[in-house]
Amino acid sequence: MAQDRPGSAHEPTGPAAADRPAPPTSSAPGEPLVVLQGVDKHFGPLHVLKGIDLTVRKGEVVVVIGPSGSGKSTLCRAINRLETIDSGTITVDGVPLPAEGKALARLRADVGMVFQSFNLFAHKTVLQNVTLGPIKAKGVRRADAERTAMGLLERVGVADQAAKLPAQLSGGQQQRVAIARALAMRPKVMLFDEPTSALDPEMINEVLDVMVSLAQEGMTMIVVTHEMGFARRAAHRVVFMDGGQVVEEADPETFFTAPRTARAQDFLSKILTH
Repeated sequence: MAQDRPGSAHEPTGPAAADRPAPPTSSAPGEPLVVLQGVDKHFGPLHVLKGIDLTVRKGEVVVVIGPSGSGKSTLCRAINRLETIDSGTITVDGVPLPAEGKALARLRADVGMVFQSFNLFAHKTVLQNVTLGPIKAKGVRRADAERTAMGLLERVGVADQAAKLPAQLSGGQQQRVAIARALAMRPKVMLFDEPTSALDPEMINEVLDVMVSLAQEGMTMIVVTHEMGFARRAAHRVVFMDGGQVVEEADPETFFTAPRTARAQDFLSKILTH
């Protein structure tokens, strides 16, 4: 898991970002989409998730923050069943997480994930990376998959890189391709596990701009990040974790200006004063 980077409070910049209002925190998200109840997870003797209860509604953007080692990334990975849980339940759109096989593959098609490392196939072009999932997992015709992929690459600003290999792209471009690849599966919810932590500072905003755009279009998103500017700008709700537990949750304005718990106050005092 990436270390805290105290100064990482980047706001999306540029004309497009400046002209876009943040999603109103008063907007009413829809029905429950991702529901965790009593979720526990151990790594050997280490108890990394402790009785997590969390509900994310359709169209809601939930930003999960907290110190390194607090369980944020494990929580994110458990929702996609990249990590199994010891007890409790996780449901996506009312369906419990399947254990394995085709049902798990279908679940992962509904739950897009973007990692801190881009995880692109190095030997395939950008276009091939984005079309592979729809063709192989969903049986989409190649021509249709390519047409959709080009639209998504245009949407994230890298359509002119479609014929290149990942190594020929900057880190910010690779991460935007990774977002397009996840979107190509038409997921019900997008998980972002510290998507900017591996990027050089000048590349962070170009990825955050894409994420802000997705949020404003109504994509359900669970975002683990150290980027407090993004949390302030795009989140409906901030969830603060520490020691494997959800310590506090609130809308961004309330959380950043009047955190209730001493632990959240201490965390914010350290990251917002640098």
